[in-house]
Amino acid sequence: MPAYNAASTLEATLKDIPEVFHKDIILVDDCSKDNTVEIAERLGLTVIKHDHNKGYGGNQKTCYKAALERGADIIVMLHPDYQYDGRLIPYFIGFLTTGVCDVMLGSRIRSRSETLKSGMPLYKYLFNRMLTITENFILGQNLGDFHSGFRVYKREVLEKIPYLLNSDDFVFDTQFLAQAAYFGFKIADAPVPCRYFKEASSINLPRSIRYGLLTLYTMLQYILAKYKLAKFDIFKNTTKK
Repeated sequence: MPAYNAASTLEATLKDIPEVFHKDIILVDDCSKDNTVEIAERLGLTVIKHDHNKGYGGNQKTCYKAALERGADIIVMLHPDYQYDGRLIPYFIGFLTTGVCDVMLGSRIRSRSETLKSGMPLYKYLFNRMLTITENFILGQNLGDFHSGFRVYKREVLEKIPYLLNSDDFVFDTQFLAQAAYFGFKIADAPVPCRYFKEASSINLPRSIRYGLLTLYTMLQYILAKYKLAKFDIFKNTTKK
């Protein structure tokens, strides 16, 4: 769980997650200004505290490094803001343990009406649709939602992808999926109920625009790297031979 000011939603998020997984939950706190750390420790989670704010992508880097060090074969990334339904975690893991997929995403967009009723702002929905269509075309995928905060990975995905070279900002997620496609991993998604409310994490319009532009730039990098027209560190194969 990459956490920042999640005190008001953390406990509710945890209650949705099947209890069998609770002992393996790692929460990385990115210098929250509330009592996220105290609540996480009271709930018995493994807590890692940043000594300075590293950003959303920087937080995930710490999460994944810690999970790999603890020997995890499957890593679930779930925002602790109670926006996604943690009850579905076992089903998403099943797609990986059966070998059907290497990466699974929770799609918030099963239908337009359902998504808007969940509270997703119209501008976010439109941005999501435009970016997802573009990303599907360029990356050769068929996903419903490229921008989900509910993601499940096999260990080998994190071992091969040079995610530590990615941005520390929100575009980390886009870069990661572009890398997964570049290195030939099987990516899929399944619907997950989503909740939008005041305490749920969300970026504002200016940051959404910046995120969208950086997403398009990542797609350009992917095209250039795939057709060997340019080299970028984020698409460098760092697997030890």
